[in-house]
Amino acid sequence: MSDDKTAGRPSKASPARLAALAVCGDVRRRDAYAQDVIARRVDGSPMAREDRAFATRLALGVASSWGTLDEVLDRALDKPGDVQDDVRDALRIAAYEILFLDKTPHAAVDQGVELVRSVQPRAAGLANAVLRRVVALKREFPFGDPSRDVAALARLHAFPLWLAKRLIADLGPQAAVDLMRASNEPAPLFVAANEAKATADEVRAALAEAGADVRPVSIDGVEVPGCLQVAEPRALQDGRVRRLFSQGKLLVSDAASQLVAASVLPAHMPASFLEIGSGRGTKTILLQSGALRAYGSQMELVALDNHAFKTDLLRERAEEYGVHVADAVTGDATMLGAVLGGRRFDAVFIDAPCSGLGTLRRHPEIRWRLTEEHLGELAALGLSLLRSAAGHVARGGQLAYATCTVTHTENNAVVKRFLESPEGADFELAPIAGKACVATRLAPGTPDAHFAVRFARKR
Repeated sequence: MSDDKTAGRPSKASPARLAALAVCGDVRRRDAYAQDVIARRVDGSPMAREDRAFATRLALGVASSWGTLDEVLDRALDKPGDVQDDVRDALRIAAYEILFLDKTPHAAVDQGVELVRSVQPRAAGLANAVLRRVVALKREFPFGDPSRDVAALARLHAFPLWLAKRLIADLGPQAAVDLMRASNEPAPLFVAANEAKATADEVRAALAEAGADVRPVSIDGVEVPGCLQVAEPRALQDGRVRRLFSQGKLLVSDAASQLVAASVLPAHMPASFLEIGSGRGTKTILLQSGALRAYGSQMELVALDNHAFKTDLLRERAEEYGVHVADAVTGDATMLGAVLGGRRFDAVFIDAPCSGLGTLRRHPEIRWRLTEEHLGELAALGLSLLRSAAGHVARGGQLAYATCTVTHTENNAVVKRFLESPEGADFELAPIAGKACVATRLAPGTPDAHFAVRFARKR
């Protein structure tokens, strides 16, 4: 529906807000990830750099606070169910600015009205009234004392109530608050030097020549080999840095993910290594890069994933990065016997599907799509992968299991259930990175939250 008085007129909404509106619409309609849509619609757009940055901030902010924004908007609407989806997309952007950004309420309301006008001109009056009510509601937001009321705490950090309660139960109050607060901040930028093409010193020198402020990374006192933190993301746009990527010498990967890849390598060069859940090959590159540092040569590595398109992409990336993959297999890892027959490996690594709660800064919409039931399903899948993989570990070999989440259900409980299972009877926990487990915690300024354990098969 359009209004003859406004049809054909350019919108008075800012380019950044219009771009964010397009992203939010795509995320809603396609159930897509905001980061993926931003890469397509915003990163390569002709907008000024500041506009691209603001559009990204708005789109990720709305993705992270979707449910909380809807709760507040529903309080401000007389008939919440009558609002069309595209109008609600626009209202969410304005409500996010009002509630979570230090923007002038007047400007947020005016621009919100223009955003609504751009998709539904006749709803502009409704938008004006609703957004003014949101401004009034901000004085009471988060509608309680966050130090005493978990519901208010969840609203303050834009988390579903059930998930806030789960995090507090699993992590403790302070660590849960740290995770929720950090999940709404921009993620630090980490890169990995690919030892198959260049040493960390060479990469560091090239980044320094490009003016990038970089430094080595340690997590909980453990140095992450080949990992560098880049202070300013714009440095990656420098032509000299872009060449490092095109030459396969450098890749973007969170420091905690790099730590896991380094930590699951056996103390001595394994004769064979199986990676389960290889995906698009980022961990594969990290594993072989780590093998070169640790052993002086790459491993005889077999990569397995259940999606053929990912297997194809892994082969392409392995060639691009100079990484040796003895075999790339597509199949169901919960039934490894049907895929691999009776093959056994000196080392097996499971990069398990999980809720991804340790990566919310990069995938903020996860919190609103996840359910408690889903956590149980993912934990059951993780256990099935471990039980299936156990029979393919050679005597005296190792089995490693990793996730990028923080819930007890998906991590410690899966480990316990595996060790208590018939398949786990031949295994015992072994140290990893000098500890019982890798369990990085998400807090402001830190890498993502990852979990990893290592099992040793008895001889």
